[in-house]
Amino acid sequence: MFVRGNGTWIALLFSITLVAHAAAAQVQPVAIVLGHSTITLNGPWMFQTGDDPRWAEPGFDDSGWERVDLTPKPGATDGDVGIGNYVPGWTLKGHPKYHGFAWYRIRLNVSAPAGESLALLGPWAADSSYQAYANGALLGGVGGFSGATPTAHSYQSPRMFVLPRQASGGAIVIAIRVWMGPWVSPGSGGIHVAPAIGAESAIAAQYHLQWLTIFKGYAGDAVIALLFFLSAVVMLCLIPTDPGSGKYLWLAIALTLSGIQRGNQAFFFWWEFETIQGFVIFISAFIGSLVLGAWLMAWRSVFNLHRPAWLPWAIAAMTVVFIGVQLLARPWLFDAVYPKSVSAGLHTLISGIRLAFLITLALIVVLGVRREGRNAWFWLPAVLASVVLLFTGELTQIGLPGIWFPWGIGVSLSEYASIALVVLLCVPVLRQLWSYAPRATPSSN
Repeated sequence: MFVRGNGTWIALLFSITLVAHAAAAQVQPVAIVLGHSTITLNGPWMFQTGDDPRWAEPGFDDSGWERVDLTPKPGATDGDVGIGNYVPGWTLKGHPKYHGFAWYRIRLNVSAPAGESLALLGPWAADSSYQAYANGALLGGVGGFSGATPTAHSYQSPRMFVLPRQASGGAIVIAIRVWMGPWVSPGSGGIHVAPAIGAESAIAAQYHLQWLTIFKGYAGDAVIALLFFLSAVVMLCLIPTDPGSGKYLWLAIALTLSGIQRGNQAFFFWWEFETIQGFVIFISAFIGSLVLGAWLMAWRSVFNLHRPAWLPWAIAAMTVVFIGVQLLARPWLFDAVYPKSVSAGLHTLISGIRLAFLITLALIVVLGVRREGRNAWFWLPAVLASVVLLFTGELTQIGLPGIWFPWGIGVSLSEYASIALVVLLCVPVLRQLWSYAPRATPSSN
């Protein structure tokens, strides 16, 4: 990558020469000649699970460590936002159930123009926190390492580290200390996008481009959340047009909860504030369960289903149980370890409760159409959009694509369903406003 600035930049040739000897006792450094450019450090990196502060030192002998190549497959992305040059983590590279600390090290021999300030572009995506070192000096990192257990936030956090003068040329050892929590999943663990080294200005350009991608990737969530909140305000304003029914109040509650759930995506990935544990407890378990229950109550009220009388109690019970089961299904929240049978049983129970929600929603629709007749058909398109929104996971399991990349940025099925839901709710809302509008009466002379 070449960056132009201050009028004219001279693009200098850079080259990498990697010499590997199977019988060598010491790993040879990667030779790098830098102009106003950057180079991606795909490796090979030396890799070791565990933790030892000596592993940051440049003189440490890492020749007995594993070798890890961070070279991505052509067109590889993270499958979510659209982060490019993505590689799977250590759980697919010989450490399927490992969580905790691990280290990556690479030796460089850098030739750069005299007086040029160099910088390191940290791994854009890494599970879940990391610290970066250059020749033993701590540069910075992602997450918190002050406590006994590191703090993890979003795993997508671009970072740029200006290298100290003593590490701006010649022999440089880059060491990255990574920690992943016990939320192990296939493909997780460690570095997913290789770091890069280069001129400070060129690294800064890549750094800003990464943040721009993160912003674009979750801007849609922020916009959809705003649409949900505005729709909730509209529903509250409609309450006087149909006093006593409760449907507009419940629709406002469901839309508000959906807005919190969707908007938190942007909050979580744009700011390093909410921890992974907090996200799972507050959004995945608590708000996610309330969203399901609130939409079922909203559609029950829309269709004026006062009977069966047990229906709201059943919805409330499922919601409360679903919150508890989702928390229990993540034993790492409580520093607990379950037998495989218990874990499998809890995940089966989660699927069963979600199926019960879906069946209950179908019952509400059938009874509602029978009761309301033609009036119910104005609400059915919005009901269908809410089904797609609430049960995206189940729809993807039967083969429906869960995400598309229309502009190189991931747009999920749930995002499309959210927009459709807001639009389709306009039909019955406008109809309600039209029926409530005062009719002009002819004046008598």
